[in-house]
Amino acid sequence: MANLFSPAKRFSTWRQLWLNLAIAEKQLGLPISDEAIEQMKANLNLTPEQFEIAAKEEKKRRHDVMAHVHTFGQVAPAAAGIIHLGATSCYVTDNADLIFLREGLGYLIRSLAVLISRLSAFAAEYRDLPTLGFTHFQPAQLTTVGKRATLWIQELLWDLRNLKRAREDIGFRGVKGTTGTQASFLALFDGDHAKVEELDALVTKLSGFEYAYPVTSQTYSRKIDADVLGALASLGATAHKIATDIRLLANLKEIEEPFESTQIGSSAMAYKRNPMRSERVCSLSRHLMVLHQNALMTSGVQWFERTLDDSANRRISLPEAFLTADIVLSTLQNISEGLVVYPKVIARRISQELPFMATENIIMAIVKKGGDRQEAHERIRVLSHEAGYQVKQLGLENDLLDRIHADSYFDPIKDDLDSLLEPSSFIGRAPEQVESFLKNWVGPALADDELKEAIAKSQKVELSV
Repeated sequence: MANLFSPAKRFSTWRQLWLNLAIAEKQLGLPISDEAIEQMKANLNLTPEQFEIAAKEEKKRRHDVMAHVHTFGQVAPAAAGIIHLGATSCYVTDNADLIFLREGLGYLIRSLAVLISRLSAFAAEYRDLPTLGFTHFQPAQLTTVGKRATLWIQELLWDLRNLKRAREDIGFRGVKGTTGTQASFLALFDGDHAKVEELDALVTKLSGFEYAYPVTSQTYSRKIDADVLGALASLGATAHKIATDIRLLANLKEIEEPFESTQIGSSAMAYKRNPMRSERVCSLSRHLMVLHQNALMTSGVQWFERTLDDSANRRISLPEAFLTADIVLSTLQNISEGLVVYPKVIARRISQELPFMATENIIMAIVKKGGDRQEAHERIRVLSHEAGYQVKQLGLENDLLDRIHADSYFDPIKDDLDSLLEPSSFIGRAPEQVESFLKNWVGPALADDELKEAIAKSQKVELSV
């Protein structure tokens, strides 16, 4: 991703776009020599010396595109007179940005697929491990560790859909001229409208796009940036939620992110195991989410056919968004590959809360043995409050089961209490939901060749490490 938004990649892409324009113009009859084309092809990548020349040219001309036009012309002298013919600066700057957006989305889509595959393996492994559910971060009915992970995965699947949609929607600016009217190209081809349309289509195809936007101003609409960064911001929200859940579970000592044997959690408190990777994900995800606002504001303040107040902003915000999303995904992948689960801690927390949750089952069981529902409810209510006092006021363990055992009213069901309090009987269809979700939703979502190849390649890298 860093290479995609590097100066070397940007300026070599500009040269490729100039080459594509020259090839198309030559094909449609403009007098461009074979030598010019060959010299351009031979010099698509800038050398360190050419970067220095371009820097000097830009300092002199105060125009980055023209600086690179002149620099390219020095190494392709036969093409010096036709480089950028009929084009405006946005021919290279905007078309290059669209290329980068599309390629960047491809990187993120493949990284996201790998993350989903890792979390899916985790969900499958722990699909039937009961754990305490939380609503309002207060104890609630049981779920499973794997089922909770499917909630994360489902949001990531939606992000995968959003990123794919954003990539599929990206078109090419094409050759549109200074205000989008193609007037300069119409002049080049002596008023031949068909040739201008053919030029647009040909350059679009040479640049690897299926279609060009039918109308543009000098730039492509900055709403495209807002749409793309919207998908990235949504991914940031998902990542923040996942990392926050892991941070909270780390506090409960139920699940922890990877922690190296020599890692130091605190310079003062040597015992600490801070969830620093998850904290990093949250920190970067917040930044990723707010960058969408930047794109929206830039889109909203463009005047007529264009203003230049978008340029400096976009040169920062677009690369930042993709680089941030990239590191968020790679960090989450690292976390997902080393999550540590502590079943005994989870079981202990369940044992502290389950007796209260099982009271309805106990009432139903005593009624089946001939008891009175209202009397059973009252006795359980009194015993529950007594046990609650022990827990909350005295800091002792939950002794509700001991109190039930000590009450002769419950003699008919005392032999059934262990089965009534078996955690697996409180998780509903969670294991089946995990299996169904992974088979019917995750499997198909990761089935296309691009994603399967990315997942397979990541597994090879993991094995080699």
